[in-house]
Amino acid sequence: MSVEIKKVTTKSELKRFIRFNYEFYKDNPYSVPDLYDDMLNTFSPKKNAAFEFCEADYFLALRDGKIVGRVAAIINRRANEKWNRKTVRFGWIDFIDDMEVSTALIDTVKQWGKERGMTEIEGPLGFTDMDAEGMLVEGFDQLSTMATIYNYPYYPQHMERLGLSKSADWVEMKIYVPDAIPEKHRRISDIIAKRYNLHIRKLKSKKEVRQSDVAHDIFRLINDAYTPLFGYSRMTERQIDQYVKMYVPVLDLRMVSIVENEQNEIVAVGISMASLSRALQKAKGRLLPFGWYHLLKALMWKRPKVLDLLLVAVRPDYQGKGVNALLFTDLIPVYKELGFEYAESNPELEMNEKVQNQWQYFKTEQHKRRRCFKADI
Repeated sequence: MSVEIKKVTTKSELKRFIRFNYEFYKDNPYSVPDLYDDMLNTFSPKKNAAFEFCEADYFLALRDGKIVGRVAAIINRRANEKWNRKTVRFGWIDFIDDMEVSTALIDTVKQWGKERGMTEIEGPLGFTDMDAEGMLVEGFDQLSTMATIYNYPYYPQHMERLGLSKSADWVEMKIYVPDAIPEKHRRISDIIAKRYNLHIRKLKSKKEVRQSDVAHDIFRLINDAYTPLFGYSRMTERQIDQYVKMYVPVLDLRMVSIVENEQNEIVAVGISMASLSRALQKAKGRLLPFGWYHLLKALMWKRPKVLDLLLVAVRPDYQGKGVNALLFTDLIPVYKELGFEYAESNPELEMNEKVQNQWQYFKTEQHKRRRCFKADI
């Protein structure tokens, strides 16, 4: 049977689009499902602030009425303007191991982009860098994280057969929590703190966060720190509001470290949390009726041995000065106290030497690699 491509136009079709990934990977021990409600919000122009500068459509690949693939076609106008490109992004792509299906999906995104004046296709990418991005090309036998994509090994093979080539790679590391702060690391931390008059600020309560502008300042710092990175588009204030409401309630503030200068300006931040990968698998992508219990258990009662390093950001004028050392001097004792054995770095651009160098005093293992593909259209 030939492949039919159907544009998602109803809530029922969007539900099938979202749930296809879970059904497709439900027996896979390494895949971590997205929360269904989070995905509904992500794909909703009313809920997702990225639609202020993005355009998107979603497509299902059908064969004899059965879903055999899916893909989102996205144009991020802000990123295109910043990088002076005419790029259509493909994201949330899944397909059976059939070239007819993957070809139909990629061709659909190409045509959709071409009709809107685009000249190249690139992905997997989301609306912004706050969405999961990059196709797994190494580490198929490693548990995914809540912030990353898992895919079968044949996916990148299909991309190459379709004529797409590497645009960028991210690597992911396991960073093992040491028994004590490495002496060299501690010494650097002390020197940097004195040289630049820096100090650690710990947030004491969610009430403190809600009543101050600190959470918004953190996201503004992320904007400044990440602006030069591959494909990044700055978050709007509405996006920042959205992410503050989304992330602050689930954070354990002990695992948030802020570095301030003598003017009490935030110059660096490190945010981490217990891994929710196993809990999300048990929740099967849903909070109700009992999914919330598995997530709350992982966050509060029975933490896993793994933690996710959600992000590390340093203000541009403090980058390359060793400020990161202060973050981990503060966080390592917390990790030990809470019983974590190692951290997942989440994706780091392979060409970002500043990020790679921050792990030099720790035992590490590169265990995953993911790739963004591109082609002219």
